[in-house]
Amino acid sequence: MRHLVTGGAGFIGSHLIDQIMQDENAEVICVDNFQTGAKANIATWLGSSRFELVRHDVSEPLRVDVDKVWHLACPASPREYQRNAIGTSKTNVIGTLNMLGIAKRCRARILLASTSEIYGDPLVHPQSEDYLGNVNSTGVRSCYDEGKRMAESLCFDYARTHDVEIRVARIFNTYGPRMSANDGRVVTNLISQALTGKALTLYGKGLQTRSFCYVDDLVRGLMALMESETEGPVNLGNPNEITINELALKVKDLINPLAEIEYCPLPQDDPQRRKPDITKAMKSLSWQPIEELETGLIKTIQNIKKQMPLGILN
Repeated sequence: MRHLVTGGAGFIGSHLIDQIMQDENAEVICVDNFQTGAKANIATWLGSSRFELVRHDVSEPLRVDVDKVWHLACPASPREYQRNAIGTSKTNVIGTLNMLGIAKRCRARILLASTSEIYGDPLVHPQSEDYLGNVNSTGVRSCYDEGKRMAESLCFDYARTHDVEIRVARIFNTYGPRMSANDGRVVTNLISQALTGKALTLYGKGLQTRSFCYVDDLVRGLMALMESETEGPVNLGNPNEITINELALKVKDLINPLAEIEYCPLPQDDPQRRKPDITKAMKSLSWQPIEELETGLIKTIQNIKKQMPLGILN
């Protein structure tokens, strides 16, 4: 069984490859342009005859023969996907077209890593898969939000028109080891600030809510979806909702109880509430997250400590 994993050197992609490679009959082609990925994330497999690393941008044509396509390529943090907004849109639209083309030609099943961001700043809570969203199509986040919505649309058009087997996962906030310490996401921001003795910066009044899923749980969900008979979309995330204030206090307690908290203006279109309804995943995949937030945070903190230069840790 040959697997193509785009974005395979990234945070989630590398953990997914770790699990796929546990099958001794599996071969993996990892494709990444290293905009946000890192060779260190897949270093374990670089010497394996069952593993191939291809430095490539998915918005450019690619010719490979595979049995399964896992399309995870795209920066996921607002800082990174806004850094090259046009490139983000190209990855989501042209890149998805290219991967669907491979799936069509090879008769391979394809899984799209979509996102909870397609719900925008939701007016419905919690968010279930039948909610159509509240997205600003011209805002600074639209390259990602609307890009993923277009990617989903393309998947279902290929399924209807060309009988391509698709699986669509809507991934909610995910955290864990191998997140980049400076990627700008809330978990890494707070941990990095606490480790270096800085004030923890929150946006607005810190009353926004998020639901944080540990990466191992998320990968289990992705693999269950790929092997299921469910096309999707399927929400994959942790339904335990907390405010960003509460998250900051947990990080303070684990790293630096004396850390101060500072509040900054809210970014444009920042969702105020985020909680997945995972009823569909529980019923169709027999999946739900099991890792406790504090346990996952401890593992993430240990990994981010290793990324910090010596001498700057608190």
